[in-house]
Amino acid sequence: MSVILITGCSTGIGYAAAEKLARNGHTVYATMRNPEGSPQLSQLAEDNDLPITVLPLDVNDEQSIQSTVSLILDNEEAIDVLVNNAGVASWGAAEELPIESFKTDMETNYFGTLRCIKAVLPSMRKRKSGSIINVTSIAAKFHANFFSSYCASKAAVEALSEALAQELKPFNIEVTIVEPGVIKTPIFSKAVKANYIPDNTNYPNVRRLLSFFAASLERETPPSVVADVINDIVERKSNKIRHPAGSDAAGLLEMRASTSDEDWVTVGGIDDDDWIAAMEQMGLEVRKYMQAEELPRLTVDDLSMQTIPIE
Repeated sequence: MSVILITGCSTGIGYAAAEKLARNGHTVYATMRNPEGSPQLSQLAEDNDLPITVLPLDVNDEQSIQSTVSLILDNEEAIDVLVNNAGVASWGAAEELPIESFKTDMETNYFGTLRCIKAVLPSMRKRKSGSIINVTSIAAKFHANFFSSYCASKAAVEALSEALAQELKPFNIEVTIVEPGVIKTPIFSKAVKANYIPDNTNYPNVRRLLSFFAASLERETPPSVVADVINDIVERKSNKIRHPAGSDAAGLLEMRASTSDEDWVTVGGIDDDDWIAAMEQMGLEVRKYMQAEELPRLTVDDLSMQTIPIE
């Protein structure tokens, strides 16, 4: 059994991965910025006698990371697996999205991942053993308009992962990537609270991104499907570098890979009817969201749909 450090465990994929791995007998150190504000995982562990220890860790604070990693290494012989899961998302037209949103996405998704990797590598390298699992997104390869900030941050993590995998091969340290599709997690609700889309946006096609997500969320793909993929990697049931996760992930990645860059860019200029038809061919019922008087606002906690007025 492995000793596993997971980031971003208060909700969603991190929470599901901590539970899955612990139920399979692994020792899990589940971390989050504010454990006191998210007691559910600790309660789950206590009620079910699961080997989960919840600890504070802020991926944007190097001292926080070092303190938590040191604490775990004081208690265990090693950290066998690091799962970099903590992440945030912003959306909106690049022109209208504040620079701070780009910085926030990159700081958490890319630099946060890098900080955690740098903290665990010395002990893994000395032992010549370890596994680093980076949770990215299909957005790392499926670059969608109005999602540039998030796509860029996840693409950066994938580039880092490939380069790092080569560097660490001589030390028997594996680096793998998990690419979730659209998963029912609160990341959507958290992003919406910042209201990244102005009421008087100059880019009405932003409706397409929100309609795509709204229709995709109707499939209600739970975080547990990503947890299952992470568990398979930990238990060495797969030796691949990249692992799509979710009912839509592989299909969307294959579609993008089979589309030329020029044709992909052209999609941004097709009319609404053609775009709706293309989405319907993928099984996504976007029409009701596209024809609504207001933009859909995503609230994943209960899968309800709020709206953003357009002036």
